[in-house]
Amino acid sequence: MHDSNDNNPKVMIVGAGIGGLMLALLLEKAGIRYDVFERSATLKPYGGGMTVGPNILPVFEQLGLYEEILNISLRGRTMDIYTEDMIMIGSFGSQDYRDLGYDGLLFSRPQLHALLLSKVPRSRIHYGKRMLSIRQGGNGVLIRCADGGTHEGDILVGADGANSAVRQNLYEQLQKEKTLPLNDTFSMNVGYSCLVGTTDSLDLEKYAVLKEDFSSFAVVTAKDKPHSWTTITVPDKKITWGVVVQLQSREDTTLRNSDWSSESIDSTIAQVAHHKVPFGGTLGDLIEATPKDLISKVYLEEKLFETWSHERVVLIGDACHKMLPSSGQGAINAMQDAVILANCLYDLKSTSLEDVDAALKDYKEQRYPHAKQQVGISSTTGKILYGQTWNERLWRKVVFSLRFKWFERIVLAKTLAYRPQATFLPWAEKRGTLPIMPQQISTRYKNIASF
Repeated sequence: MHDSNDNNPKVMIVGAGIGGLMLALLLEKAGIRYDVFERSATLKPYGGGMTVGPNILPVFEQLGLYEEILNISLRGRTMDIYTEDMIMIGSFGSQDYRDLGYDGLLFSRPQLHALLLSKVPRSRIHYGKRMLSIRQGGNGVLIRCADGGTHEGDILVGADGANSAVRQNLYEQLQKEKTLPLNDTFSMNVGYSCLVGTTDSLDLEKYAVLKEDFSSFAVVTAKDKPHSWTTITVPDKKITWGVVVQLQSREDTTLRNSDWSSESIDSTIAQVAHHKVPFGGTLGDLIEATPKDLISKVYLEEKLFETWSHERVVLIGDACHKMLPSSGQGAINAMQDAVILANCLYDLKSTSLEDVDAALKDYKEQRYPHAKQQVGISSTTGKILYGQTWNERLWRKVVFSLRFKWFERIVLAKTLAYRPQATFLPWAEKRGTLPIMPQQISTRYKNIASF
């Protein structure tokens, strides 16, 4: 239930990834006008496995999507870490989920993307819209696209990934004005590349693990090799897999335009196909069972930018904080960004430049400390699971010798207590016994609900 608002902003979202679609759904519920501009002509279901839990599931409850995400998921128990000889050396995540309030849910990333996409009205998403430039001022913001079209609105949201065109345009403008912080002029820290995919349905006799009613999540850390690999069982008798390769130098990333090329993918496959997986068989078997056009290779970058907004332009997700692999934590953070940004836009006083700028700054002020914390945790977790330097191997040995529980408790205390919700929707009931950070419902929503 929403009141009429003559100053209802028009929001342009660049990027139809998980963060952009979550924001679109929230704005739909808030009664805020929006359009999504996606550079691709079609959206292919790229991606491997990911998990979500207590720090974002309350929002799915608010949106009426909790049962639907359960339907595409398997409940998780532990993440088990193996040597390449298939000897288990550690396990993470064996908490009693009654304390946390929610199960950890595991699924293939394309399934979550498809779920969110199915809930956004088709008329609101515009494909083949590669953004080229931005012009903003006191009366609004305008984008120009490669197809020659121009589009105007009150607010522009860059949800277009680590190589965000919105961020690049914004930062170029700020550099010319000599107002861009020095940290934001530096390149991202690129330490890994990742090959990921999701198989077609597999033979239950060959992969008995698929008969279980819960998800199995395994990470294999190789010895004296630059790569590690993960396998996760998901619904429909499928296995998602990922190969993380530690890069030796920044020169390894110079062929960025080849990220998605078949030659680049084939080269990585040739290096890893013979490696065993804990579920039986080899990586090559899983890769062979995956449609080749849905295998993707990307660089895994790490960066926390200082500038998240300027005037009418704002960034969310990988556009402003990029993390190393940790089972979809980057996507969770993008969705949390969308929640807080939607809250700030709901309480927007007017579409004046002064009020818009203040709302976008408020969004960063609320989110930045949590994003910074998560980038640090993601970096540490990534090094423990995937690092192959001498120091990282020693650190992994020490952590696993202590059975990983102390690190697990730190991660839980720092991440799962933070459960932001949409302040303009009915509150999701608190679950579990773990203390959570308090959050205030929107004053505007409270006033409407009181009628």
